Amino acid sequence: MNIDLNSVIPIYIQIADGIADDILNGILEEEAPAYSQYQIAKYYKINPATAAKGIQMLVAEGILLKKRGASMYVAPGAKVRIRSKRKEHFIHNLLVDVIREGKKLGFSIAEIKDMMDQIAEVDILHDNLQSTE
Repeated sequence: MNIDLNSVIPIYIQIADGIADDILNGILEEEAPAYSQYQIAKYYKINPATAAKGIQMLVAEGILLKKRGASMYVAPGAKVRIRSKRKEHFIHNLLVDVIREGKKLGFSIAEIKDMMDQIAEVDILHDNLQSTE
């Protein structure tokens, strides 16, 4: 999890996103313990209440759950819920914005698709080069 204390994005949102990223990347497994607010606060030298706010966001979404007498755990099905939420955001926010901006700039849908394909190819090549190093 990476937190940028100088970002315009509130720290508690970065914490929630960072934990979700770690779940998606398999760093935190479903039904296994998650980071505690105190671990996060100590590591990033932030107020534990800020860390708790990020964790609470994920509890409200059913991504994390508190087991009685224990700390936070990754909920069963958390990965599916995170992917579903992010896919919806990707389609309804990011892609729509890309298409709208592209149209404003005079690009056709076909040109936007071609640019996305080119970027994806470069990204795949970059990933392949990094994995062989």
